[in-house]
Amino acid sequence: MTRIKICGLSREEDIACVNMALPDYAGFIVNYPKSKRNITPSRLRLLSSMLDKRIVAVGVFVDEDEALVGQLLNERIIGAAQLHGSEDEDYIRRLRGLVPKGAVIIKAFKIKSKEDILAAGKSSADMVLLDGGAGDGKVFDWTLPKMMDRPYFLAGGLNEENIWQAREALHPWGMDVSSGVETDGRKDGDKICRIVDILRKNR
Repeated sequence: MTRIKICGLSREEDIACVNMALPDYAGFIVNYPKSKRNITPSRLRLLSSMLDKRIVAVGVFVDEDEALVGQLLNERIIGAAQLHGSEDEDYIRRLRGLVPKGAVIIKAFKIKSKEDILAAGKSSADMVLLDGGAGDGKVFDWTLPKMMDRPYFLAGGLNEENIWQAREALHPWGMDVSSGVETDGRKDGDKICRIVDILRKNR
C-alpha cells in the first residue's frame, strides 16, 4: 500500500481540498521564509485543527530549534516532523528525547549519488525521504532509490503524468507531492483528487 503525502499546504482552501481527497499525510512548511509555502507556527495550529482526523499532519522544518519541533509534537499539533535541513544524528537524538512515544521523525536526504543513499539507509530517523534537493519540481535519477534497503518516501517532480510510473518502478513506501498538484503556484483541488485517486485505486 503506497502512502500519499500532499505537502506545502498554506491556505484554508488547501485544507478543504485534502479533506476531500483524504491523502494519508498533509505537510506544512514551518518557519522557513525562503519557501513561498512557508507558514508560522500559529498558522500551523489553525490549519492542522481544520484537518480531517484521518490525515496525519506533518511539520516540515529546516534546521529549526528542536525545542519548537518538540513542542508541536508534544501538543499533537503535528503527528510527524520532517527534517529538511542539515540536521544530524545528534539533532535527531535530542529531538527524540523531547517527544512522546509514537511521534514520527522523518529525515529528508538530497539524493545525488550512491553515497547519499547509503547515508539515508543508516539514519536513525523513523522514516527517510528521498528528494533531488533542487527545489525545482524536477525528478532525480530514479535508479538510485533502487539501492535503498529500507522503506522511504519518494519526492521531487512527481505529478499526474509520472507518479504511477514511479510507483511501479520503485515501489516506495510513500510518495510526496507538492508542486505537482499546483496551478499557478497554488494548490489545485482537482489535481490533488486526481493524483490521490491514481495511487489509491491501484493500491
